[in-house]
Amino acid sequence: MHEVEREKKMAEHLYYVSLKYTKTGDVILNLISRWERMIDKCMDILLKKAKKNKKISDIPTAPKAKELAIRQAYVKEPLVIQIMELYSLFRRIPQSEKLREHEFRKNVTLKIIDCGREVDANMEKLKEWNDLLLKFVDFVKKQKIK
Repeated sequence: MHEVEREKKMAEHLYYVSLKYTKTGDVILNLISRWERMIDKCMDILLKKAKKNKKISDIPTAPKAKELAIRQAYVKEPLVIQIMELYSLFRRIPQSEKLREHEFRKNVTLKIIDCGREVDANMEKLKEWNDLLLKFVDFVKKQKIK
């Protein structure tokens, strides 16, 4: 859980400080990358808990396999399913086409062309994702193995 808190703290710094002053697409990409690592660390905790509760037989090592195992083990948790959708998007971003708009301005936007649809990573969307991820980290803290 210590690693999750560290990733969360670094992501919060990017979100609240770096993005506030630089307003570039690169900062948004770094923030998304940090969030992806934070989710990955949380997934490890959830998988350990699921294995302990015998919801899964073994803990996978590949990211896609981890995602599928968590979707299977936590099928009744809408927050977890929503985060897995977001994680899947975050993992596809490095290969996706990205367009930067209004850099160095108040309404900086990173347009991501993902599987034929356009996702606007603007300040409102980043705030929505940040709030969702904070709820997820709280959920993971409650699931922590004793």
